Amino acid sequence: MKIDRIELFHVAMPLIYPWRTAYGEDTAIHSVLCRMTSGSVDAWGESAPFAAPCYSPECADGIFGVNRDWLAPTILGKQIESGQDLQSDLSLFKGNPFAKAVLDTAWWSLEARLQNKPLHELLGATRNEVVVGADFGVMDEVDDLLAAIGPAVDSRFPRIKLKFRPGWDIPMLEAVRIQHPDHTFHIDCNSGYRISDAELFRQIDRFNLAMIEQPLQHTDLIDHAELQRQIETPICLDESIVTARQTEQAISLKSCQYVNVKPGRVGGLTVAKAIHDVCQHARIPCWVGGMLESSTGAGICTALAMLDNFTYPADIFPSSRFYTEDLAEEPLELLSGADGIPSVRAFDAIPDPNPERLRQLTIQHEVIS
Repeated sequence: MKIDRIELFHVAMPLIYPWRTAYGEDTAIHSVLCRMTSGSVDAWGESAPFAAPCYSPECADGIFGVNRDWLAPTILGKQIESGQDLQSDLSLFKGNPFAKAVLDTAWWSLEARLQNKPLHELLGATRNEVVVGADFGVMDEVDDLLAAIGPAVDSRFPRIKLKFRPGWDIPMLEAVRIQHPDHTFHIDCNSGYRISDAELFRQIDRFNLAMIEQPLQHTDLIDHAELQRQIETPICLDESIVTARQTEQAISLKSCQYVNVKPGRVGGLTVAKAIHDVCQHARIPCWVGGMLESSTGAGICTALAMLDNFTYPADIFPSSRFYTEDLAEEPLELLSGADGIPSVRAFDAIPDPNPERLRQLTIQHEVIS
């Protein structure tokens, strides 16, 4: 396809409840959306790195500027025949995976429309539904968390993820395990600890968790390998995995037993699929994560999650979990799948943003043509 026009939107989507993690608190999700046009057809992509560079070195304001000034002009007017072609054109610019994901996800959505094919099928998936888990951030009180977990267990979410940080750690886990001794839980540390905290993680072994997600620094594979040698609970890498090559290195070092894949974090669907394939070859199970995107971005994550090696329940949330009204025309909704277990189904076409809501929530807007 020839890329004829690129339109960028930096939006701030207010959350129903603040999202608190080891790196801070967000009251709104800052995201960048791209409408990409080829001929008379257009489609949307989305990348949501948050407002501040705390989850990763990137932030929404930054990826908007990088796309406006550098990435989007590089591909404008070019014939891009594959995701690999697009990534090759952008490879001149080091890093910036969230920024590149804006264009990569839009290219895949546009290609799906041009081929009149659902995105998950274009990616090579043979299923159209995936089981999902429930997630809970840091709350004001442990009792608030317990009150929230109960309905999730009753709703048969197959696993529950708990944010974990200093001051919201062992006592929180003890309270949860007393109330739910047998349910599947894992914790997400968002790079909040160091190898000097190994003793803390040895204590966590007794809680029989499915995994510990990203306990140590976001760039560190070696210390994760050392920590994995010292504890029984499997480590899952999230922030540390940005490229397929890093994935190969993490597997070689035995830094993890699971990998979380977020299209935004790794530079888009092209790289996300490559990471999936590396893990599948090495028999390392994966699962898809999200960044609290609108249902435009969540629909892209859902399409990715249909690939075979995404076997652990996904971090894909219904729009109503975080937003009073989703930015996109069509909200993402939970289904009651096999045996009543919550799941999501792939969209036939990735939802477009609602024009009026997009206008209301846009902070910056730019057309590159």
